[in-house]
Amino acid sequence: MIQSIKKHLRLWIQLGFTALSNGYIAGFIKGKIYTGPSKQLCLPGLNCYSCPGALGACPIGSLQAVLGSRDYKMSYYVVGFLIAVGALVGRLVCGFLCPFGLVQDLLHKIPFPVKRKNLPGDKVLRYLKYVILVVFVIWLPLFVVNVVGQGSPWFCKWICPSGTLLGGIPLVSANPGLQESIGFLFSWKMFLLFMILLLSVISYRPFCKYICPLGAIYGLCNPWSLYHYEVDASKCTGCNVCKHTCQMDIAIYQKPNSPECIRCGECKKACPHHAIRSGFAVRKQQEKTAAQDQTF
Repeated sequence: MIQSIKKHLRLWIQLGFTALSNGYIAGFIKGKIYTGPSKQLCLPGLNCYSCPGALGACPIGSLQAVLGSRDYKMSYYVVGFLIAVGALVGRLVCGFLCPFGLVQDLLHKIPFPVKRKNLPGDKVLRYLKYVILVVFVIWLPLFVVNVVGQGSPWFCKWICPSGTLLGGIPLVSANPGLQESIGFLFSWKMFLLFMILLLSVISYRPFCKYICPLGAIYGLCNPWSLYHYEVDASKCTGCNVCKHTCQMDIAIYQKPNSPECIRCGECKKACPHHAIRSGFAVRKQQEKTAAQDQTF
């Protein structure tokens, strides 16, 4: 039992955090969104505010709400939260604390005749999440407004599959009134969700790789976050085992803190030479080693 928990530790953490952050069971039963005081707090992962069970808010949704407001144009709390989490652990949030990341991981375990790490056009598609971050999360809510100066949460409204899966579907299922009023927008979101879920069976985490603006923000923090990856050059032979193991298709031995890395730790487990390590003390150890080299 203990060995099984150790082997699947990341999965247990994902399941535990998802259950904890979406634990308002009464919301799913009644088809109503939880509105308690904890909803004022952001959670680190892509956790839809509109999910009936959500006990906190999604930072991307919160950021759009402020940017689109006619009264406020900046939320130092949300921006500060994103910077703080990014500076602390970077994209480790994607690998351990994101509910929709868990959904994709589970779907990818389903047997399928064709499995591939990346979709066609992967190198170009990787930049799409940054375009979505700038255009749908920041620019459109700020500048495309209605007659009273109010913008819309464009990413949440038109793209976010997490909101559709964890929020839209449960709410529509439990409310006959909503079922009668759904139209093109809900159909579009359902189509987009279906495509992403299908692609998740075939390819590893397509939403994280190509679409997620939250992953884009945390990824930019990876190179300088306190939680760091390091490759011991004296042990590494460049055997490429880490790259073949990495589902995000990263050459860890060349770029251990790539913006694409979700810090799942599979490369560390697979390395036959134990050349990869991670933690908050890694950078300090690097500096200590460098200082010793200069001394000698």
